[in-house]
Amino acid sequence: MKKELATFIVNGVSHDVVITSNMTLVELLRDELNLTGARESCGDGDCGCCTVLIDGKPTLACLTLAVTVKRKNILTIEGLAEGENLHPLQKSFVEHGALQCGYCTPGMILSAKFLLDENPNPKREEVKKGLGGNLCRCTGYNKIIKAVLSVGGGGK
Repeated sequence: MKKELATFIVNGVSHDVVITSNMTLVELLRDELNLTGARESCGDGDCGCCTVLIDGKPTLACLTLAVTVKRKNILTIEGLAEGENLHPLQKSFVEHGALQCGYCTPGMILSAKFLLDENPNPKREEVKKGLGGNLCRCTGYNKIIKAVLSVGGGGK
């Protein structure tokens, strides 16, 4: 297997990592950088648990080869808070009880961040559509949608 040294910018920090040509982004994040927020669950891109933002856009890390995102800006859930201060979406998920088991939460929050970056005042249906592709095994979608709406202002 061919190996190469590549540079990745994750959560604003540059990392030089030896990768193989078949290494996925979720493997890079979890196994090489010890960032375990993005989860590999289905491995088929059906559940959204591995969602990260690459150059601001939601991307399924389980389907993305690491070699294709060299030197791109990768944001994981670990990079969303500013120091000890949670991002407003993280605070809202806590306040609305939208964390539930927590397994889908990183992907949900990063998908919601993209939605709110694109549409700061989404309506309920827009939130539902924006979170499409992120599965909650606890089926607690109402709390998740309320949490996103409360940050976006669409729930007021």
